Amino acid sequence: MTKHQIEVITSVERRRRWSREEKEQLVAATFEPGACVSEIARSAGIHVSQLFRWRKELCQISAPSVPQLVPVEVVEALPAPLTSAQPLPISRPRKKSMVTIELGGARRLRVESDIDSEALGRILDVLERR
Repeated sequence: MTKHQIEVITSVERRRRWSREEKEQLVAATFEPGACVSEIARSAGIHVSQLFRWRKELCQISAPSVPQLVPVEVVEALPAPLTSAQPLPISRPRKKSMVTIELGGARRLRVESDIDSEALGRILDVLERR
């Protein structure tokens, strides 16, 4: 006659509820120098992936949201105020046109054709890095 060990489960095992403070303490421990995330998770009785999920969720809350792109209008600098001693400047009206630059990813940049090329270069450098 062979004896077999049988495990009888008499109740439904409930999930443990972790308070925000407990989660924050465990996540903070993972950022300590020399910390091992798997050891921290094991000591708390949770799976490593759960600890990484908490870490991601808590870090996203404190991280600033991605800034939205705002339309920018480039205008010429205002001229210095005229005094009675200065003659009125004579200027010819220039025909302005818009230039559309396709940046890819359904992004476009529209600028006037007389934009300062150095300023446009700086704008394009910033947009390339995104």
